[in-house]
Amino acid sequence: MSTVNLPFKLGIHPINWVGEDVQEHGDFYTYDQVMEEISMLGFKGTEISRKFPKDPVELKQALDKYKLQLTTQWKSVFFSDPDRHESELEAYRKHVEFLKSFGCKVVSTAEIGGSMLNQDPTRGQDEIFVQRLDDDGWKYMVEGLNKAGEICRENGMHLVYHHHAGTVVEQPEEIDRLMEMSDPEFVSMLYDTGHGYYGGNDPVQLLEKYYDRIKYIHLKDIRQDILDKARTEKYSIRQCIKNGLFTVPGDGCLDFHSIFNALIEKGYSNWALIEGEQDPLKCNPYVYAKKSKAFIESIAGELSSVK
Repeated sequence: MSTVNLPFKLGIHPINWVGEDVQEHGDFYTYDQVMEEISMLGFKGTEISRKFPKDPVELKQALDKYKLQLTTQWKSVFFSDPDRHESELEAYRKHVEFLKSFGCKVVSTAEIGGSMLNQDPTRGQDEIFVQRLDDDGWKYMVEGLNKAGEICRENGMHLVYHHHAGTVVEQPEEIDRLMEMSDPEFVSMLYDTGHGYYGGNDPVQLLEKYYDRIKYIHLKDIRQDILDKARTEKYSIRQCIKNGLFTVPGDGCLDFHSIFNALIEKGYSNWALIEGEQDPLKCNPYVYAKKSKAFIESIAGELSSVK
């Protein structure tokens, strides 16, 4: 498959095939199927799926077989509870060491205390909402993130905080507060176009404002009609995903031309991974990924050629 030379490294997340928050999405896939299709599409970088081998040796063999580079793996943390700091940091250190052994440079990290993602999905949907942190919760969360980020830096890596729909850091004022309170030496950002827009941020403004903290990117699009319905009917994040809120770049409402223009102007050269996070039975992952890759290469290639 022919590719365009992009100024940044373009990869794809296996969540396009196998759901994480909605686990019935793509549960029938094997890791071999997912890795083979990622490789066939010409991608070199990917994150870990729940379907990938758990044993590090088996995982490395599988990645090598399909010539794939592991970029990171999501790590949930509960730093807003000070009683959990010791155990959480111990688990975090093990996670860092695991990712380091695969050559990863960033650790995707998100606070799950108070999150929709940490609540029982069998409860009535009207009972599921984000339990916003109080001042103490913020203080403890940031203390934990700074310590976790210090572990990353000791290992030549970066903690990239993933602002995420349905969590305590998703809205503009929450992202601002995290960036202001945390130490920039230890806490960087995972910039997510789709989760940013869902949280009420302008993706381009968010990128411009915190570019110096951005070390890793998720490229996700939004279907505006589904978002409007989700707002009206007060969907949980799982309901949003089930109803097709997210899609791949080029298939939704976001202005990726402006996003890529800003990235290229600023010289971003790290990983950017495509995420669709939709039902693979309704939206074939291979087909959608192929179209999105062509869309991204067309825009980014055109912008790069005129710089």
